[in-house]
Amino acid sequence: NQQKEANAMDQAPEMDITDLHVLHDLAIYNCRTRAEYTSLIYEYETTTRTCTNLQIAREATQLAAGLQKLGIQKGDRVIVTTFNCPEVVAAYQAISRVGGVIIPAMPLLKAPEIHYIATNSQAKAVIASPILFPLLQEALKDTPSVQHLIGTDFGLENLPEIDGTFQVLKYSEVVASGADAAERYLENLPGVSLTEDDPAVIIYTSGTTGKPKGVLLTHRNVVSNATTNRGTLPQEGEQAPVEQRQLAILPLAHSYGLVALNVSYLNGALLVMHPRFDTTAVLSAIERHRITGFAGVPAMFVALLYAPDAEQYDTSSLTYCVSGSAPLPLAVLEGFEKKFNCRILEGYGLSEASAVLTAHNTEMVRKAGSVGKPIAGVELLIVDENDQPQPTGQPGEIIARGPNIMREYYQLPAETESALRGGWLRTGDMGYIDEDGYVYVVERKKDLIIRGGFNIYPRDVEEVLNRHPAVLESAVIGIPSERMGEEVKAFVVTREEIDAETLKAYCREALANYKTPREIEFVPSLPRNPVGKIDKKELRKRHEN
Repeated sequence: NQQKEANAMDQAPEMDITDLHVLHDLAIYNCRTRAEYTSLIYEYETTTRTCTNLQIAREATQLAAGLQKLGIQKGDRVIVTTFNCPEVVAAYQAISRVGGVIIPAMPLLKAPEIHYIATNSQAKAVIASPILFPLLQEALKDTPSVQHLIGTDFGLENLPEIDGTFQVLKYSEVVASGADAAERYLENLPGVSLTEDDPAVIIYTSGTTGKPKGVLLTHRNVVSNATTNRGTLPQEGEQAPVEQRQLAILPLAHSYGLVALNVSYLNGALLVMHPRFDTTAVLSAIERHRITGFAGVPAMFVALLYAPDAEQYDTSSLTYCVSGSAPLPLAVLEGFEKKFNCRILEGYGLSEASAVLTAHNTEMVRKAGSVGKPIAGVELLIVDENDQPQPTGQPGEIIARGPNIMREYYQLPAETESALRGGWLRTGDMGYIDEDGYVYVVERKKDLIIRGGFNIYPRDVEEVLNRHPAVLESAVIGIPSERMGEEVKAFVVTREEIDAETLKAYCREALANYKTPREIEFVPSLPRNPVGKIDKKELRKRHEN
């Protein structure tokens, strides 16, 4: 087998970073440029699974061949809805290899949301965790396009019963049916021809402003974002050692988790994967595996910062982490770095950008509150309501263009034209760029509060609130006011008792009176979407009720 492996490597064409054109090229490149190594350790309760890069690539190739035999062809959409597990990694590679379009769906979605995604995308197959079968029983009713439901059956002798017009299969059965293709993991499957402009992924947005929109990303979009955000690559003829040991705790069904996975192929990282975020499990994994870093969202850094048992674990291996998806409060950033002696590199992006627009690197000077500079190949502009460029330091809407910008909103031509007007993506985020090119995101455009004609950015208020020793976290919204148009309301989670008037007085020391919250509501926790971003739409509903 080792000789066959060596022969396959020798016969495969030379490959460098310029040869990456489609999504599964990332996995092929990883196999071609690195010796076989442990690339994934999956931990769930008492279960541990270890996989090498070549094992996953072979499984993905077999799964792709199995999908072909089920009739999945180029352009067919395949939903993947499962908690983080090795099967997700293989499934993403496999769907790309067969020419299909990956549709990641959060396993925390409700049945009507899955139903909408399945019908809107006209998905032909669904790969899902068996634990979701009761939900899928309802979600896949009246979805005639769905022909196959494939259950990830690790640890199960039999899949749960489910009725439907589709065929129900075990993941392992589909993989086994493609066994004759296992050794083709360094090449494309016969009959599959893809270009950079073919669709690779459709990610459905969270639907905070209505029904979810399908963000269609091409292979060029996702590959360019991965290669731009890659770490150090091996030199020609060199096998790079595994140096990065990272936690995979972001949902792989989210655009942020997907780009983190894609980058890991290029930097040869060992991923320690957990199906969900748990502070004790994370701290234990950092100690046991000598984790060097991870990509996370602010809610994760908040939880780890205030974890009561953090000092019981050796976390000295941490060197740097990456934060994205939502603004990271400065108090949390500074507290986390001090507590764990680990630098946080904050970036910014959105699903429509595959998903990174700006980033920090370890060599950059860091400025408080900045999300770094635009990544290579990406242009950002700050414009006013008339699309006119704003002066340096002046806030406006952030617009972007580059090879990572989506092709379209799936089957929504009017929304696509509006979002990509003039060849620039309208992000819907307000921000500014300073004289050194550093980008600052101040607020979602729709979250801007206008009180008596004055603009108030909720993040400015949240930063002040979060600095108070009694405050764990906060979220600020605008509420209707007959006299002023809008007033400022803060929802606050506390660590110790404090009254609203004391907290308002604290705010007035750092904020203009018109920015100080008129109302403060203390809550046990803040509502979040499946990736951990604070759901301000839900907070507005709470206020109305």
